[in-house]
Amino acid sequence: MDIFEIVADPNRRALLDMLAGGERTAGELASCVPKLTQPAVSRHLRLMRDSGLIEVRPEAQRRIYALRPEALLELDAWLSRYRRL
Repeated sequence: MDIFEIVADPNRRALLDMLAGGERTAGELASCVPKLTQPAVSRHLRLMRDSGLIEVRPEAQRRIYALRPEALLELDAWLSRYRRL
């Protein structure tokens, strides 16, 4: 799945918004999208991780997620054409 497909989903955008503020646990991220179940949030996070948009590191029993800003360069380059408008 490419970056455009990832950000097309409003739930994944909500997760990205949370991660833009810093690292978060899976539980914290799940709380920002209360209409989704924990397994659904985990699936979204896996898609985002597989696309390279986020990274995860284990910390004891928890998983800590972080945004990889360099992954947004493709999206930024595409948007740059429209900024002058």
